[in-house]
Amino acid sequence: MSTDQILFGVGLILVLAVGSQVLASLLRIPALIVLLPAGFTAGALTSNVDPERLLGPAFQPLVSLAVALILYDSGLGLQWGKMRGRARRVAPRLVIWGVPVTFALTAVFAGPLLGMSAKASLMTGAILVVSGPTVVGPLLTFIRPTESVQRILSWEGSLIDPVGGVLGAVVFAEVLSSTHHGPGHLLGQFFLSIGIGVAGALVGLAVLWFCLCKLKLDDLLRATSQLACVVAVAAVCNIFRDDSGLTAAILMGIAVVNLPGFDIPTRRPLSETLVQLLIGVLFVSISATVTPESLHGLLLPTVGLVAVLVLVIRPLVAFAATIGTGLTRGERLFLSWMAPRGIVAAATASTFSAQLVAQHIGGASKILPVTFLVIIATVALYGLTGVPVARRLGVTHPPQPTQ
Repeated sequence: MSTDQILFGVGLILVLAVGSQVLASLLRIPALIVLLPAGFTAGALTSNVDPERLLGPAFQPLVSLAVALILYDSGLGLQWGKMRGRARRVAPRLVIWGVPVTFALTAVFAGPLLGMSAKASLMTGAILVVSGPTVVGPLLTFIRPTESVQRILSWEGSLIDPVGGVLGAVVFAEVLSSTHHGPGHLLGQFFLSIGIGVAGALVGLAVLWFCLCKLKLDDLLRATSQLACVVAVAAVCNIFRDDSGLTAAILMGIAVVNLPGFDIPTRRPLSETLVQLLIGVLFVSISATVTPESLHGLLLPTVGLVAVLVLVIRPLVAFAATIGTGLTRGERLFLSWMAPRGIVAAATASTFSAQLVAQHIGGASKILPVTFLVIIATVALYGLTGVPVARRLGVTHPPQPTQ
């Protein structure tokens, strides 16, 4: 590509990323409903927004680092002290139950519904276990459920993203392996990746403690030092194990905001602005790689898969995770009606699908467009129905008293 084309492509991606969020704010709808169609349309009309042409092999590593920054920022919003009573039990259960159940059942249904091979079905199941703060947070702000429900879903979305990212990397390695390994080997590889992420988080936390607690830095340098530390730790972790940097990033964020001694301001203008920009750029860029031709014949099968995810798998997970927790019937039902897919699903699909296609895995070419359609469908469904469902179930905040 020429320099002029690169400049035009980068500029267009930034304009679409910010413009879509502005338009969504004016329309009072979740930004993702605008971001994905905007990127897809731009990708269909011009080749200048294709990030793989703009950045080449650097695109996927940059996506992983950007997601790490997003997860670190979401971790800063997870204060354990605000998780009280029932919420403390439910959020971990949703992750512990949700990951294996969603992975297994999605893989089982993806094959017959989408016409995928067993390997591509396994990869699709691993990709679609995640939810994520990039979609859960805006939806909860829009819906305004009760604090207990909001805390549960926020913690679930933030914790399940790095777990899902690591699971995707482990399944990807197994799918490409010429040697078949048993479940024990896969479980061992999964926990090895988690362990590398934990080790990276401990090192990063020590550096952050020195920067934030020992050095007398102004607010700007405190913010930029956090960003640099997260990127460095995530990059090193990813060198050892794919996507283990996501685990390190979220753990660093949770530790910084919960451990005594760290002084993190409530408002973080630099990181919040950067995260919003990264979210917009990532969704526009990744959706631009989905071509209209790749969606041919996938709309109805994907609707069937979404129906299974929304009407079967999520209610099953929510019901199992909330047994004996004391949540009200309305709270349990609302938890079963909120599991959108977000940026980690898109990033994981974008990272691994092309390599699977190159290895001639049957149905691998469908992974990215199916993920794209699932994200749009779930965000649109939950975004449009969330408010009336929450009101019907009695889990919304009471109206503000008039002055």
